[in-house]
Amino acid sequence: MSQLFDEKGDLVPITIIEAGPCKVLQVKTKEKDGYPAFQLGFQELIARKVKKPMKGKEFRHIREFRPKDKTEGENKIEFKEGDLVKVSIFVPGEKVSVSGISKGKGFQGAVKRWKFHGKNATHGSRHDERTLGSVGTSFPQRVLKGRKMPGRMGRKRVTVNNLLVVRVEPEKNLLAVRGAIPGRNGVLIEVRGYVK
Repeated sequence: MSQLFDEKGDLVPITIIEAGPCKVLQVKTKEKDGYPAFQLGFQELIARKVKKPMKGKEFRHIREFRPKDKTEGENKIEFKEGDLVKVSIFVPGEKVSVSGISKGKGFQGAVKRWKFHGKNATHGSRHDERTLGSVGTSFPQRVLKGRKMPGRMGRKRVTVNNLLVVRVEPEKNLLAVRGAIPGRNGVLIEVRGYVK
């Protein structure tokens, strides 16, 4: 993350993303595949590291995207197989959605994981203030499925919607969006046009 000043002089927190270039590996159509989509490849592999099944798709990361306009019966994909998708498809002022794997926080208690209140710290309390409390019921006398309890926290797919594109630098393949995005530094993320 970083920060910059906008035209009004306000300080804006931004996240800088290396976006592409990505190569279009396959274009799917409604007639042939049942739905319109296209596959993008990012970070090309060295030729000696490519195995036989991956011939023609020599990329470290391959992801499939549906078109932004989901009009029934129409295929709104502008890309052809072999095209390069660059960061210049985004314009400043546009809203985007960013998806990625959030930071893993390991095994956490219910207070941190689910924002539980915890017990009283005073007034005669002799027990740990950060415990869960009662988890069972009087009937059917067991812990029901789905109960919020301590466990592993984070490392899940998270999508942050409605992020504003602040700056685009096509010569360096950099994209700056306002605010924070999921995941640690260097993790793979997906940036797409915002569709509610």
